[in-house]
Amino acid sequence: MNEQQTDTIRLLIADDHAMILEMLQLYLNGVSDIKVETVPDLPSAVREIDKSGPYDLVLVDLDMPGMDGLSGLSTALEHNGGKPVGILTSSPSPRVVEEVMALGGAGIVLKTASLKNLANEIRFMAGGGRYLPIELVEKRQATTDDSGTGLSKREFGVLKLLAEGMPNREIGAALTLAEPTVKMHVKSICKKLGVSNRTQAVIAARDRKLI
Repeated sequence: MNEQQTDTIRLLIADDHAMILEMLQLYLNGVSDIKVETVPDLPSAVREIDKSGPYDLVLVDLDMPGMDGLSGLSTALEHNGGKPVGILTSSPSPRVVEEVMALGGAGIVLKTASLKNLANEIRFMAGGGRYLPIELVEKRQATTDDSGTGLSKREFGVLKLLAEGMPNREIGAALTLAEPTVKMHVKSICKKLGVSNRTQAVIAARDRKLI
């Protein structure tokens, strides 16, 4: 493989809106170090990754066919061999932002944003960075608590149900979260509280009068 190929970022974009795909492809075709392929849905993305991947970066539309919420993000991550996968969307809620990051997503690209920074965002995520637009960072910070633990409101919700002895599956059902997302929240809670398991997390939270 020559040096030019090594330096080229192989990008796959999956979106069911033809106009969005055409616009992104037109713009990225003018960027010398990014080679883009496009597909219309998640099953097509999985087939393309399995055939020609893994890609340096995959961007998947949050609301396209096959995504099933954020389950599609996990699917794409599994097939892309540990390489980054990010989300394309317009106006994600703070909960969606939290779940994308908890599941190991490379970040979120807003369809409503200017294209002028897109190439740099792609380079950043393809290089292992985790990208969130500033407006989403601000929204995310607004959902964190002031207890000094850094726990988000969603993590507090999970922690309270942990304290009730609920398993991950029941917590997911109660909070309308996928079970892998609950596991990621539990892991994050343990890390932020400086403990190694869910039982210790509940004990630590009670000691600090968080619950």
